[in-house]
Amino acid sequence: MKKQRVTVLGSTGSVGKNTLDVIARHPDRFEVFALSASTNVEEMLAQCERFKPQMAIMADVAAAHLLGQKFKEKGLSTQLNFAGAAIEYIASCAEVDIVMASIVGAAGLAPSLAAARAGKRLLLANKEALVVGGDLFMQAVSQGGATLLPIDSEHSAVFQSLPEERSTWAQRVEKIILTASGGPFRTRDLSTFGSITPEQAVAHPNWVMGRKISVDSATMMNKALEVIEAHYLFGMLPHQIEVVIHPQSIIHSMVQYHDSSVVAQLGNADMRVPIAYGLSYPQRMASGAQTLDWKTVGAMTFEALDAQRFPGLQLAWQAMAATQGTTAVLNAANEVAVQAFLDRRIRFDQIHHVNTETLSRIVPSKPQSLDDLLAIDASSRASAARCVAQLEK
Repeated sequence: MKKQRVTVLGSTGSVGKNTLDVIARHPDRFEVFALSASTNVEEMLAQCERFKPQMAIMADVAAAHLLGQKFKEKGLSTQLNFAGAAIEYIASCAEVDIVMASIVGAAGLAPSLAAARAGKRLLLANKEALVVGGDLFMQAVSQGGATLLPIDSEHSAVFQSLPEERSTWAQRVEKIILTASGGPFRTRDLSTFGSITPEQAVAHPNWVMGRKISVDSATMMNKALEVIEAHYLFGMLPHQIEVVIHPQSIIHSMVQYHDSSVVAQLGNADMRVPIAYGLSYPQRMASGAQTLDWKTVGAMTFEALDAQRFPGLQLAWQAMAATQGTTAVLNAANEVAVQAFLDRRIRFDQIHHVNTETLSRIVPSKPQSLDDLLAIDASSRASAARCVAQLEK
């Protein structure tokens, strides 16, 4: 069997490291072609020593220079570049079979588009490619003949619970039900939300994730972005997507059919499961995750969403009902707001204010190109930054 060559975009993040863990378990099936990261020099150095990729890309120029010095000291032959056209090259070059897109934020949009247009098997862990890219991204997937496989645990669960024949989805499926853990503040007194610290917000009860997505889980904005993502991934109308709180994170999502039956995907909270599924699809292979022990699973509970506790979730349907490009506005505003909270510039309960204010101030024109999307992103970030500055006064 010919080995599949893999590019991992965002290799030093949580999803990237889990991807390399799965690949390492199957050296007969996969080899790493290229890795990309932002600033984590030591982790990238260790990955390059272990996997010996042909190319490594660092988004930060200073980090790239430092890594280059370390490559010389270690005698590594991996070709090193800093971001720009290089990152799109490793996502689209002919030698690559599979691209794991796990760069956080809008920065992951351009290389994900490049992989889609080049017809790659694209394992999408970057929500923003669809939240920002929307119809333009799905057109690139279709025109390039790419195989798009979702890696978010919820969307992978939905994909695994849908019929194999996509053309039958509309006739057979009534709705998609995304599950949410409720994050670290599911039962916290609402009157104390103003005193929540970044350290508390990133302490997710079930998943080990990066700081930004952990805060999004605490506000439920991650679920808002996932609702938008599900709309594009599965071609479902907004009203066909529902969210329910499931604190145990055992059922990762469900599909309800027109005959009222529900098909769900279950498993332990381990990202290696959807990663292994994406790498091996349509087959399955060992992921390294622990299997469920049905003797100790215990009760699985479900709760309705509290709109007062998680006001950001409703912004998903609001943005989808507005002009195309509004979902990109929401994403940009949220990135700015979350970073401001992590930097201790605004309170946790002010993140939603920044998002809603930015949505009210920015009314985009329908985007026709990547440049249009990037322009919407830039103007939305500027507006959100002004909102943050006003809150700091």
